Amino acid sequence: MYGITDSQEQQAVRQLNSKVDQFFDNFSLGTLLNRAGIRKLRGASPVRLLRSIFMLAFNQENFFRGIVEREQGFGKDAAYDLLQGANYNWRRLLLQLAAKIATVFSLLTEEPKRKVLIIDDSTYERPHARKVELLARVRDNCRKRFTRGFKLLTMAWSDGYSTLPVDFALLSSRDPEKRLWGEKRRLDRRCCAARRRQEAVTKSTDLLDGMIKRIMASGIDFGYILMDSWFAFPSIIRKLHRHRPVICMLKDMPNIRFRHQGVSRRVGEIYRNLHKRPGRAKILAGTTVELTCGLPAKIVFVRHRSTKNW
Repeated sequence: MYGITDSQEQQAVRQLNSKVDQFFDNFSLGTLLNRAGIRKLRGASPVRLLRSIFMLAFNQENFFRGIVEREQGFGKDAAYDLLQGANYNWRRLLLQLAAKIATVFSLLTEEPKRKVLIIDDSTYERPHARKVELLARVRDNCRKRFTRGFKLLTMAWSDGYSTLPVDFALLSSRDPEKRLWGEKRRLDRRCCAARRRQEAVTKSTDLLDGMIKRIMASGIDFGYILMDSWFAFPSIIRKLHRHRPVICMLKDMPNIRFRHQGVSRRVGEIYRNLHKRPGRAKILAGTTVELTCGLPAKIVFVRHRSTKNW
């Protein structure tokens, strides 16, 4: 019985390795690594190192157990050097790979769907970290409290069937007093690592325009930009609308007003002045408004999923 189980496990491992090798070959990971400036300096090749790190998620192992403790045919220093390379453009690698995969998805899907770019941020916690570079006290908006870690700003492409991460930014705090640890060493301002450190202390909303321009330049096609209420400010909507129409959630904030029927009103005031649909209709009301810059927009009020509110 144990022999049969071991044989099945070995067969599953071989199938997984074969699929990973096929993925690396089909999407030309070696070429993409070279375009991103990730090239072999000494020791193992970047493709081999990346494949070993890539396999950690499928083997359910962390970096220490899967790379440091396990014999991989290369030293742990080679893996650390790959991840710490100051001139390695990981963002370009992710974007180029996502563009290739999105093209394949478009060929596989028969039914036409509206392709969208989703913008969201989340908290990347490092509660036990002490000397992580640019570690900061960041606010977790879901739990309404501060925690150690970073803010992870992510952009993802979706065609209604699949979702692909296409760009990201790991953000610290703009306030130096909230940073628990500074930069470890000075770097050449022209290298990727220095630019990412400068980006980490930049306001997240100031990064959106540049990220979208990079995504569009890579050839990834989308028709709309989706985002939640955290980014739904008229100034941001106006800036992103230059690229694609924006769909977002809104909050009834006292300082955010829209021009409705010639009067500047809050979202809650607009809702009270509209005729609502009777019964258990999911869409309660809708109307056309103008942003402060004069850009026309449409607000749709829907019923809350779990409460009686809109």
